[in-house]
Amino acid sequence: MFPYKIDNEISLILPNPEKHGPTMFNLIKVNRSYLAKWLPWANDMKSVDDEVNFLDTNLKQYFAENSLNLLIQYRNKLVGTISFNTINHNRKLADIGYWMGKKYSGHNIMHRCVLGILSIGFEHYGLNKIMINAAVDNIASNHVAENCHFHLDGVLREHELLSDGFHDENTWSMLKKEY
Repeated sequence: MFPYKIDNEISLILPNPEKHGPTMFNLIKVNRSYLAKWLPWANDMKSVDDEVNFLDTNLKQYFAENSLNLLIQYRNKLVGTISFNTINHNRKLADIGYWMGKKYSGHNIMHRCVLGILSIGFEHYGLNKIMINAAVDNIASNHVAENCHFHLDGVLREHELLSDGFHDENTWSMLKKEY
């Protein structure tokens, strides 16, 4: 199934930790302040080895069928990630996480990636529900969920801990029958 071609510009690929680790670490390093506002882990990624270990863990979780972490290739360049952070096989649901480098914003990349991972989830994993959780004030992430026609299920109060404290979090969902 992988690489998963979304269109002529975008493919989703499984990480090769040794091969992709340096590139992904540099992408995080260049975008650290941009990412860290919404993804506190960005400040903890301090070396190529940290990223290689992270990608290795992601790959092991994929083979154990607990999650799916994919790298986004845009015009043959690694620009970010999209994932099912967790896959609950009993409940047939998963939650999506995503990020990409700032200079790639505004090219409709993440919108297309979310539509692609929805296809993977509903058609290949047999999921019934796919969710996106985003801090209420994370305008870009909420915009992606809204533009992909997710349903806003509600707001969880002080549900997300970011570097500046707790934030309310929007919970979005897409059901298979809505896809």
